[in-house]
Amino acid sequence: MKIAVLGGGNGSFAAAGDFALSGHEVRLWRRDADQVAAHRAADSRILVKDHNGRHDVRLALVTTDMSEAVDGVELILCPAPAFAQPDIARLLAPHLQDGQVLFLPPATFGSMIFAQAAHDAGNQAKASFAETGTLPWLTRKHGPFEVAITIRAKRLPVGVFPLDQAPHALEVIGRAFPDAIEPCGDALSGALMNAGPIIHPPLIVMNAGPIEHFERWDIHKEGTQIAIRRVTDALDAERMAVREALGYGAPHFPLAHHYAREGEIWMYGRGSHDRLTDSGDWRERIVLTEHRYMREDLRLGLSLLVSVAGLAGVSTPLAKAFLSIGGAICGEDFAQGGRTLETLGLDKLGKAELQTLLRNGF
Repeated sequence: MKIAVLGGGNGSFAAAGDFALSGHEVRLWRRDADQVAAHRAADSRILVKDHNGRHDVRLALVTTDMSEAVDGVELILCPAPAFAQPDIARLLAPHLQDGQVLFLPPATFGSMIFAQAAHDAGNQAKASFAETGTLPWLTRKHGPFEVAITIRAKRLPVGVFPLDQAPHALEVIGRAFPDAIEPCGDALSGALMNAGPIIHPPLIVMNAGPIEHFERWDIHKEGTQIAIRRVTDALDAERMAVREALGYGAPHFPLAHHYAREGEIWMYGRGSHDRLTDSGDWRERIVLTEHRYMREDLRLGLSLLVSVAGLAGVSTPLAKAFLSIGGAICGEDFAQGGRTLETLGLDKLGKAELQTLLRNGF
């Protein structure tokens, strides 16, 4: 199938390389013209490294032209950080076509940002917007055009906007991720599957001392201690309580399953945490106030959770506490702005009205 991948980070390169490795026609869009020129000079190739070895693949196109990237493709995948979504959404909005599916893995309810951008641009194409709970690859770039994939996701719970287009959207996404896609309802359900705002805020806040002290620190290895795991589970209980209050059923994909050696398999499958830490790719220099775990997962992800919890009538003391502490670390007020129902323009809707919008679209 024809697939466009948007972005130039770890997830985008893993997606582009892995899709090409699977035989799909892949177009990669990114904004950095110098990097695009360099990639073209390297014959638009990506070296993919995984447990099966090294694979040199060639992309069909590398471009800065959004129209050229997405024209005629079936699937558009954008694993860019949530804070980059509004700008990318505005660039993509005029070019969406009937039947196309935009997949955001994960998204922090970014499906609504892309759908609203298309609506505001006057684009009436019947496109679908979907999001899932995690990036489909545990991955890191090892060079400008080289990416290491430690793990590929086994289970991806996917929510779709509008929900009445879910059968088509899930079929298209399923061809890119065979046997991994699991429907989980509407886009808000998909957003509330996002693991990042649950696993990363405790890790980056409760490891703030060693992160600032050591040149490199693996918050998934030395930083994942029993006390932090207890806090992660308690924060996850708040997320699951919000899901249940909104009527979303199990499975809720609790983070506890990610670490467990038995029981229900989580999104990345059995033993994924050990394989992640054994890879050494997450022993890295972390700028505490700039890292994606702080700027995306904590500031945007937890502000969304707190906001939706307010609609659902659920108390989220831990989520609010991490917003306060994270803001203090960064010298900002994370309780203001962020990604909330208000900043998304949805705060005037009651639960029933929001569900109608999620089902039928704009």
